[in-house]
Amino acid sequence: METLYYSTWQSPIGPLTLIASERGLVALEFRPQLKRESKATWLYSDEKLAPYRRELKKYFAGKLRDFTVPLDLRGTDFQMRCWHALLKIPYGQTRTYADQARAIGQPKAFRAVGLANHDNPIAIIVPCHRVIASDGTLGGYGGGLALKQKLLDLESGQAVLLPTSAAS
Repeated sequence: METLYYSTWQSPIGPLTLIASERGLVALEFRPQLKRESKATWLYSDEKLAPYRRELKKYFAGKLRDFTVPLDLRGTDFQMRCWHALLKIPYGQTRTYADQARAIGQPKAFRAVGLANHDNPIAIIVPCHRVIASDGTLGGYGGGLALKQKLLDLESGQAVLLPTSAAS
């Protein structure tokens, strides 16, 4: 049986729940409730998730552009192609859903790309916030459009997300 480690952290953008396997980060969720897989053993561990928190803190402070923590992405082949394309979008840049569809070799699949982005289990680190609509509007975001704009502002040098009083 697989062991999944989790930790909830009061980040500068609010509570984040981090979930990792022995291979890497499985999920970064904006809500503190866990979507527990029934076939896993769940252990709370701030220690196991500390490397992920460290990199996220640097990112929010505007001092990290490229995450180096290991990821354990899990999804369909199509989702995996979409998420790997997200990882190729440079810090501070945006792409449209159509751009992303072309990047995975399926130029007409922009709606399906949007759905795959919606299902991205590792927000921020797998930067679906960098994908916008063709008309320049933000589109959707699991953490809300205000947060998507804050992340884009951070990456464009217009903001630094300061820690909340409990951020540790």
